[in-house]
Amino acid sequence: MAVSMSDAAIQRITQVRKRRQTPEHVLRVGVRGGGCSGLEYYLDLVPEAQPKDKLFEFVDADGVPIVLAVDRKSYLFINGSELDYKKGMMHSGFEFNNPLASRSCSCGDSFSM
Repeated sequence: MAVSMSDAAIQRITQVRKRRQTPEHVLRVGVRGGGCSGLEYYLDLVPEAQPKDKLFEFVDADGVPIVLAVDRKSYLFINGSELDYKKGMMHSGFEFNNPLASRSCSCGDSFSM
């Protein structure tokens, strides 16, 4: 399986990279202990992926590649997930649609298996 990104997430990553003037940066995602449900997601724009990261490549509307890097340990927890971006009146941000999560907190930042 793989980790996927919605069109809205791809568009938002493109906007952030342009604003930060870092068009070549890689989106690194992962999982660490914490949050209300035991595990929490993290995202970071970094200059390059780590050597053992699993890489997934997407293309934005302008044809510019977006590389999503996941460390091997985190991949076990988010395999098959989709990274999405939601924009709303009360809350905007990235969220994972993770079929492996047995429950998640109301904010969507943490989960358990």
